[in-house]
Amino acid sequence: MPRYCFTLQVRPERLEEYAARHAAVWPDMLAALAETGWRNYSLFLREDGLLVGYVESDDLAAAQEAMGRTEVNARWQAEMAEFFLDLDAPPDEGFVALREVFHLEDQLTTTES
Repeated sequence: MPRYCFTLQVRPERLEEYAARHAAVWPDMLAALAETGWRNYSLFLREDGLLVGYVESDDLAAAQEAMGRTEVNARWQAEMAEFFLDLDAPPDEGFVALREVFHLEDQLTTTES
């Protein structure tokens, strides 16, 4: 399963509200994410506002496109946009993808072969 990691920057004065919003994500948003191929999706928030996201998906671009066709995603992204710094696109399109450089299971599999 391909793994993806990304970052965004949450406004420092909005950290608690951002966390609270994600403690109670709308049920229709949760369902849409699951239905469009987002699996094992997690967000981690550092005290300075650095947000790190992790998701597994067969094809993240396809999952993003599928979410982009949902009405609930348009509403969610519009509400979340105000929480981020230096973002010229909706949050689900404006994040910075990170390159994976290490995965324990991959290396263990290689050394066991």
